[in-house]
Amino acid sequence: WNLEEMENHGTDPARRWRRMRETIEAMKAIWANDEGEYHGELIDFDPIWQWPKPVQDPHPPVIIGGDGPTTLKRVARYGDGWMPIDGRNRDDFGPAIAELNDLAAEQGRGPVTVSLFGSGPNPARIEKHAKAGVDRIVFLVPPAPGDVVLPLLEERARLAEQFA
Repeated sequence: WNLEEMENHGTDPARRWRRMRETIEAMKAIWANDEGEYHGELIDFDPIWQWPKPVQDPHPPVIIGGDGPTTLKRVARYGDGWMPIDGRNRDDFGPAIAELNDLAAEQGRGPVTVSLFGSGPNPARIEKHAKAGVDRIVFLVPPAPGDVVLPLLEERARLAEQFA
């Protein structure tokens, strides 16, 4: 996923998951402890303080995107939510959500929240995703002036009310 951007930001694409995993673990240590410390291969720091702490206990939800072959295992182990992209690798998310929740149960965790990114305003498709176990739809809205975006937001809000 976007190798040029990763390289531009100094991240070796071959080590991107290791960096992300260590970042998640380090942030959880900071959020959950009065003095957080973390000693990994890529991220390493002695005890530090961070205040104020997040309102969410023990930490804000960590939502992991993607839909590759290892994503579900990573979400079950390190994430609180999964955000795949609609229409990218699969049409039916039901089997993947069932697998994800089985993997989470193996970790001693409950069901994982699924937020589907990039869906269009298609009520039948939204209904299908809801029945498959998708908890939230994140609609695409173009980067455009207000006179273009505001009517789209109103349309999406009316659509969302149908499924609330």
